[in-house]
Amino acid sequence: MLMRQFVHSLTPLVLAVTSVSANVDRPSMDAYSGRSAVLATNGMVATSHPLASQIGLDILKQGGSAVDAALAANAALGLMEPYACGVGGDLFAIVWDAETQQLYGLNASGRSPGQLSFDQMKAEVHKLGDSVIPEYGVLSLSVPGAVDGWFALHKRFGRLPMTTLLQPGIQYAEQGFPLTQVIMAEWHKALNSIGTQPGDLNRLFKPDAEVGDVFTNPDLANTYKLIAKHGRDGFYKSENAKRITDFVREQGGYLNADDLANNHAEWVKPLSVNYRGYEVYQLPPNSQGVATLQMLNILEGYDIKSMGFGSAELLHVLTETKKLVFEDLAKYYADTDFAELPIQQLLSKEYANQRRQLISDKAQQRIASGNPALGKGDTTYITVADKAGNMVSLIQSTYYEFGSGLVAPGTGYTLQNRGRLFSLDPKHNNVYAPGKRPFHTIIPGFVTYKGQPWLSFGLMGGAIQPQGQTHVLLNMIDFGMNVQEAGDAPRWRHDGSTQPTDAADAYLKDGGVLILESTTSEETIRGLKARGHNVQPSDFYYGGYQAIMRDSKGVYHGASESRKDGQAVGY
Repeated sequence: MLMRQFVHSLTPLVLAVTSVSANVDRPSMDAYSGRSAVLATNGMVATSHPLASQIGLDILKQGGSAVDAALAANAALGLMEPYACGVGGDLFAIVWDAETQQLYGLNASGRSPGQLSFDQMKAEVHKLGDSVIPEYGVLSLSVPGAVDGWFALHKRFGRLPMTTLLQPGIQYAEQGFPLTQVIMAEWHKALNSIGTQPGDLNRLFKPDAEVGDVFTNPDLANTYKLIAKHGRDGFYKSENAKRITDFVREQGGYLNADDLANNHAEWVKPLSVNYRGYEVYQLPPNSQGVATLQMLNILEGYDIKSMGFGSAELLHVLTETKKLVFEDLAKYYADTDFAELPIQQLLSKEYANQRRQLISDKAQQRIASGNPALGKGDTTYITVADKAGNMVSLIQSTYYEFGSGLVAPGTGYTLQNRGRLFSLDPKHNNVYAPGKRPFHTIIPGFVTYKGQPWLSFGLMGGAIQPQGQTHVLLNMIDFGMNVQEAGDAPRWRHDGSTQPTDAADAYLKDGGVLILESTTSEETIRGLKARGHNVQPSDFYYGGYQAIMRDSKGVYHGASESRKDGQAVGY
């Protein structure tokens, strides 16, 4: 791996690369990039599938807004990346509106069944011989919020009709498209984990499918046609809704027609913290976005750049910060309609200073949440920018790969298993309740600089999302990497923190595991072990990143995760 040094000068960053041959192969001298960032002025789309990116670009060229392009790409991804997303899941978005010069946040996550009480849920779980809500099956279901989110976004920011936006997805679903490499690897792994489930899962998503097979999904095409014809009611009140509720009832579940019909997305005000002059925005709970902000608050107290990228000192501080923040995440983050959360206190610089004092030069093995005073998963991420300067950061998911494993016959998509993320401890903020939104891992990110949009970004992948988002921002802000290199650079993740599904009094007891990509130097690994970290090298599961940066000249810089099948395209 090429090594790099960071040299102070009058320019923001001068890179010195030790390998002379790099000047031939990588004239840009981006030591960690697998490819160049994509630059364009009229519009940019970055998604985890090249065909979806092309669809979004076509919509922009037809005069569609950034939101129009994101919705068309999202519909295509529900077909092309079906293990990670789809209309059976939820959606969150942050939109920069160039006309009003403001950010708007949308929480389109669905709620638990209204007729399933806590006591009944506990009894159903007990029948299964378990103490937590199961990963698969009808008890893990919550209302799919994505389609309602589509129409909320479209009503406010759309230009082209929804029929136009859904048509590319319908056409590919009927005529087929070739299955791609990374998606097929996840597809096979997921189906092996899920096993046989009632419904259309194995009929529709064939376990013996291979890379390059042309895949069609006429059932999903028909679902999209219902939505195109009848709007949101085509999903929540039509024959599609009947197929869902009939199937769930047959399997002994509780999700019913009223749950679907009454579902509505909510416009929310994004939260932010300032990190070295950059205003970083996330959505409030029930999502985990506040964790990114808490981590940045703690890390702002360190001279990150002087530590050196990839050093043991840096990775130690990042890991210890993550441990502290995730204990707060597990205890406090929940649906704000059901619990009073100390959000402003959690995001205060004073609280960050207090928590930072707990970090020493040794890995902490036992950590509890703080006390601010009151007063696995898979996902797809899309970001789009248009000619007018509008930008959207959109993330959408069915939680586990193929969600609950349940596909209502004739619908063409899996129903999500977000209900799995409730706690069954009645003392917990995130305890299960009817009509409640579960804790959510998916988080769109957005950054402004001097009041103008700077970065629309996301990094999908369960609990790695706040860790990965923080790492990318440090790479760009502290180390001066470009938008593509910041995502391609070697990543880390820490596993083993307390979960929002645990008991209210749970805490980290054994330090967890620090997992590093194989390109991490032996010197760094030795340094981390000397500090007491349980280090495990792995080249698996570091999330999936897309981003669009807007520079001071108004030029868009697009990036797409080199660990995925995706693509950034512009014009």
